Amino acid sequence: MRKLLSIVTVLGIASALPHAAAASPEQDLKEMRAHFKKQFPNVPFEEYGNGVYALDPGARAQWEAIEDFPPYELGLENGKKLFNTPFKNGKTYASCFPNGGIGIRQNYPMFDTKKGEVVTLESAINACRKSNTEEPLKDGKGDMADISAYMASTSRGMKMHIVVPNDPRARAAYERGKQHFYAKRGQLNLACADCHISSAGKHIRADLLSPMIGHATHFPVYRSVSGALGTLHARYEGCNTQVRAQPFKLQSDEYKALEYFESYMSNGLEVNGPTTRK
Repeated sequence: MRKLLSIVTVLGIASALPHAAAASPEQDLKEMRAHFKKQFPNVPFEEYGNGVYALDPGARAQWEAIEDFPPYELGLENGKKLFNTPFKNGKTYASCFPNGGIGIRQNYPMFDTKKGEVVTLESAINACRKSNTEEPLKDGKGDMADISAYMASTSRGMKMHIVVPNDPRARAAYERGKQHFYAKRGQLNLACADCHISSAGKHIRADLLSPMIGHATHFPVYRSVSGALGTLHARYEGCNTQVRAQPFKLQSDEYKALEYFESYMSNGLEVNGPTTRK
């Protein structure tokens, strides 16, 4: 509890970055990159996918040592096995995705103009299961995180390419995610932007706050505090809980929109998940 209360003292400021709803996604992306270029002039753009390890050399050395023998290896193997295991009807996940589901992570989340909604990789995985008369998987961790992690691993090195099509519904979803990112919430009255824009690079006790660009590149993530791979929406749930806000349901429209916005802000960075974090 004391750790949570200390956040108010450290982060009692609003984001310095303008976020008028009238700005286009392209302009938002340009301004976000310019902001962090000014804030961290010695950090190359391509490093932002490494989160706090782009800012702290000591922590980076420890992280790289962990990555030599990644603790998520068993989860990754399980994800590969599940991805290639036929459903009861004989089909596999590969039948549901472009290119057999290999090397496509960089395109998610995407806006489905036929359905008029944001589709995350995890929601697409469950849609695949449903179309093959299989029960949906629970989001957050377990088999869902493992399958998503395997699919992400086949896209390593490919650059994030999130598209906001010329469709008012897509723009509305993007703006919804943007508004969510900047909105104050919870008993601590904090926004995502307070931690990951205004205070990026600062410490909350022993924890260094990461810049928001790059957040979407490395999930699912193996967190040492949970001892398992977890999806990006599981992390959103954790953040909401930490600021004493009521979390939304995983794969809710709110979290899908937030992922859409954050992923667009990571465009041009390489997919580098799964990976580890504290």
